[in-house]
Amino acid sequence: MLYGLLNKIPTIPKWLVRAGIISLITMVIFMGTRGVTLAADPTGAGSTEQAANYVWILVCAFLVLFMQPGFAMLEAGFCRAKNVTNLMTKNLMDLAVGSIAFFCVGYAIMMGGDWHGLWGTQGFLMLGDYYDVDAYLNMFWMLVFCATAATIVSGAVAERMKFKAYIVYSIVVSIIIYPIYGHWVWGGGWLSQLPFGMAALDFAGSGVVHAVGGFVGLAGAMVLGPRFGKYGKNGKPRAIPGHSIALAALGVFILWFGWFGFNPGSTYDAYQLRISVIAVNTNMAAAAAALSALAIAHWKTKKWDTGMALNGAVAGLVAITASCAWVEGWAAIVIGLIAGAVMYSSVKFLESKGIDDPVGAISVHGTCGLWGLLSVGFFADGTYGNYAVTPPIATGLFYGGGGEQLLAQFISVVVVVAWSFGIGYLMFKLMDKAFGIRVSPEEELQGLDIPEHGLPAYPDFITKQA
Repeated sequence: MLYGLLNKIPTIPKWLVRAGIISLITMVIFMGTRGVTLAADPTGAGSTEQAANYVWILVCAFLVLFMQPGFAMLEAGFCRAKNVTNLMTKNLMDLAVGSIAFFCVGYAIMMGGDWHGLWGTQGFLMLGDYYDVDAYLNMFWMLVFCATAATIVSGAVAERMKFKAYIVYSIVVSIIIYPIYGHWVWGGGWLSQLPFGMAALDFAGSGVVHAVGGFVGLAGAMVLGPRFGKYGKNGKPRAIPGHSIALAALGVFILWFGWFGFNPGSTYDAYQLRISVIAVNTNMAAAAAALSALAIAHWKTKKWDTGMALNGAVAGLVAITASCAWVEGWAAIVIGLIAGAVMYSSVKFLESKGIDDPVGAISVHGTCGLWGLLSVGFFADGTYGNYAVTPPIATGLFYGGGGEQLLAQFISVVVVVAWSFGIGYLMFKLMDKAFGIRVSPEEELQGLDIPEHGLPAYPDFITKQA
């Protein structure tokens, strides 16, 4: 009955009605597993230490949120001018839609208690005991990470996906894909409680955020297929240059800056002076990866490839995110150097297999996210605690920890690929069967800005249609 009434309203697209009803039903089902109670006033004065922690976490969360325009500028620069409006709208809407979806459903599944190590069952709509300053703080922190995971995919599917399909994707990743794997690692789920006292570790999200986004992006790119003109008749890939290396560079600098909230903020404690180590490691890995990607590109092409260097910097940031609190500075440099090489090799491999990723998001976030997870098992130095195991020390293979931590990290790698790619591929396939997720050939050649939004990004300039 509800569906029929809403479906008669001509201004509400059918796909949006379906997505809204699915989200509402999901929320009601999960809320039904716990009694809905109203909470008391959550306000109250805390100690000076508590206040400092709140400010620290919120400021770092604001920095992570500022990474959103970084992703938007990077993607816009690496894509063609005729699709920039579309990319800006997608980056805006995955934040807007994802914020509401995660607040209503995603946070409860990720952090709302634990049901057999699989997902949470409390805190839907942040009601009851979750109307609390601590819960709201934690929800906001996890929300900005969710937004990062969601926006990664927009680059991998750029220039050919329907906008309505992207909105549906943003809902699914915010209430299911990111929260469930996040629960397994950060919410007390089964990956944090492996047999023999092992726990898969991920300090700030190489896997939970970046690999999740990267492998959902891989699924989307595979279902969509490559852009027109990407491959010649002989199947050989052809370069489709982006319209502004300046915007891409600006995006990378914003991301590099925002990462100093992403990683140091994951201490969740303003009094954890390990933040200095984390900040230095974050910077060193980014610098090393930018250099290694640039050097490899020059070795292969005899050109100083700026695009590869920019993606290399982000690849290093992604790779160090899992281990930034647990490694020495020299190890961060090694992790970054390897990340640059991994990213470059992954870009070329995917391209050779007919997978078109306009901005390199799969390689930067997916492949290098996996390397970041594994690096914990090699380089964790055993000097700092973590959030998951007792005793609270992470020790890698190179520091005498044996192979246990590396094995736990490998399990997490397998799981994040299977989960993110598997559910992502199913999601995109179902949407494709239901309403088609790729724009028409005519719209793709024209660019998505006018057909999808009626607004060019550069109305005073003539842009190429190829």
